[in-house]
Amino acid sequence: MRSSIDLPVSLSRESGEPLTAQLAGWLRRAMLDGALAPGERLPSTRALAAQLKVSRTVVTEAYQQLYAEGWLDGRHGSGTFVAEMEVVTPPGQPREAPYVPAAPEPAGTFIDLTAGRPWVRDYDRAAWKRAWRRAGELPPGADPDPAGLPRLRELLADHLRRARGMAVGPENILVTRGTGNGLDLCAMALLGAGARAGVEDPGYHVARTVFAARGAEIVPCPVDEDGVIVDGLPGDLSVLYTTPAHQYPLGGRLPIPRRERLLAWARGTGATIVEDDYDAEFRYDVAPLPALYGLDPSRVVLLGTLSKTLSPDVGVGWLVGAPELVARIAGLRRAVADRTSGPVQEAVAVLLERGDLDRHLRRMRLEYARRRAAVVELLGPVCRLRGDTAGLHVLAELPAAVVPVVVEEARRRGVLLDATGRHHHGRERLHGLVIGYGSASLADVRRGCRVLAEVVRRAVAAA
Repeated sequence: MRSSIDLPVSLSRESGEPLTAQLAGWLRRAMLDGALAPGERLPSTRALAAQLKVSRTVVTEAYQQLYAEGWLDGRHGSGTFVAEMEVVTPPGQPREAPYVPAAPEPAGTFIDLTAGRPWVRDYDRAAWKRAWRRAGELPPGADPDPAGLPRLRELLADHLRRARGMAVGPENILVTRGTGNGLDLCAMALLGAGARAGVEDPGYHVARTVFAARGAEIVPCPVDEDGVIVDGLPGDLSVLYTTPAHQYPLGGRLPIPRRERLLAWARGTGATIVEDDYDAEFRYDVAPLPALYGLDPSRVVLLGTLSKTLSPDVGVGWLVGAPELVARIAGLRRAVADRTSGPVQEAVAVLLERGDLDRHLRRMRLEYARRRAAVVELLGPVCRLRGDTAGLHVLAELPAAVVPVVVEEARRRGVLLDATGRHHHGRERLHGLVIGYGSASLADVRRGCRVLAEVVRRAVAAA
């Protein structure tokens, strides 16, 4: 390990680029071309600020950004160091970046503004490789625990305490392969042939499909702009599936009084609420609301996933419930030989243990906030938007006759859109577009929304 070095940085106050961004950019380039090697100790924030004659805040914020991107490591009491990337590259080629910038879209491709997918093209490559390297060092398991690796369950319990304010332990958690798998496990444990399962309408079609495949009768439960409507819920439901943090697809956040009424309904009828917490980590300009599970763990099963926060390709989620229910579901899972990959669980455990997942979430909150702001800025003047305070999608309300015209014309002009029709179980009661901003770049979100705004104006004027 080398000692700290003097950095020949030059910043320009005449440049339109902020000083923090200039410094972070200079350091990235120095690490890419080898001027700063892995293990190199950087000057302290105080020393570098004095050298550059800038505020210490400028240096601190630049270092923090590079920490979040995986370029730097901090060692308590020792200083700030270039991260050990351990990447082998061909002779004469620049070192591979730990944080992967987005590649430009090929010419002629569509701008995809459909909902349900996150941004997976920027990620911390060093952290990703480190996690899989650690997982690959372990021998194959012979008898996997159907509830999941104990170490990962402990780490998830800590993550949920910090991220969602839920007092849970590893005995409350079962590691799934994602929301679909969690729904199926709930259906096995809580439903049977002829049982009645309530699903929000409009709502997540996968829940309807999974419950019906297990023999349940699907009962559509109406929602409004806040979420599921409690008054009028049937009293003979075995399960009610709901998305209270950001209703899919309308985008409502279930208020506390209605959450309490919903839990009272469940206690009175004996129903179990299956709470899908699918994108609760992303919210903008609003305070977090407590999970239903945290308000009454005896009546709620909570499902979470990394599909929206990291990547659908990871295939890891969690089911949170009362210990006796988790144990029963684990037993059923063993009986049908269902499991979550052990190496994948190990890799996720490393991401959680080192704080890499937390850093990724912080970075993506900022990215998604910029895209959400672009959607609101460009589409707010031409249509009513719902659900823009959280999640990765908004609902743009439009007259029924206009929706198919807008979808077709936008597609002709290279923008893919999702309409509300397929999210309804029966008659479509609300019409519009479900606009996802998770999987498109900020530039593409802006371009797509400009096209959409123009198409909507013309379609509404001609209607």
